[in-house]
Amino acid sequence: MRVKFDLTSLPPAPDLTLEQELWHQGILRVAGLDEAGRGALAGPVYAAGVILPPDSDGIAQSLVGVRDSKQLSPRQRERLALIIQSRALAWSVGWAEAAEVDQLGIAPATRLAFCRALEGLRMPAEHLLLDYFRLPEVELAQTALVKGDQRSLSIACASILAKTARDARMREEEVHFPGYGFAQNKGYGTAKHRAALGSLGPCPLHRRSFNLIKEVDEK
Repeated sequence: MRVKFDLTSLPPAPDLTLEQELWHQGILRVAGLDEAGRGALAGPVYAAGVILPPDSDGIAQSLVGVRDSKQLSPRQRERLALIIQSRALAWSVGWAEAAEVDQLGIAPATRLAFCRALEGLRMPAEHLLLDYFRLPEVELAQTALVKGDQRSLSIACASILAKTARDARMREEEVHFPGYGFAQNKGYGTAKHRAALGSLGPCPLHRRSFNLIKEVDEK
């Protein structure tokens, strides 16, 4: 029987409680992982991994303001991404393209993005902290957390890096595939995006395996 997480126990901001428990056990390379773009209609799904240094006081102070990326403005995310990259022991971003989402399915493609982010870290992780996900492909100790991006500072950092990297990619794709508003909607199903799909049809960035795309194709 799955035990429900008590949302009233969420900290005011992500902290290092979970990381400290592992650091005290001698597990120093703890990687927080999170994704961005899983629910979009177009574009790749991105993932990021972040290993923070086990200097809890100094690192927590330098990362004040880090939250789940959805709780921050684009300007806040961009500013914090630079701080995270400068203070982390290691960080990396990986992704799976829309064609891989269609071929594999969104959950396996997201796990693929996570694995690519892990492979890009300049030092190997010893333990993974993830928001909901588990990676059966990875032979490492893992902790899948409910509301992980609101509880773990490492996961929140990864959330910001994944989101800023994906947003930058979608702004670039607006040049190649104009008309869908990718620079604004980042591939999510806004009303304007859906209207553009209705008039233009899907482009190579769209995930044709998603139900909305099939509905548009059939019109």
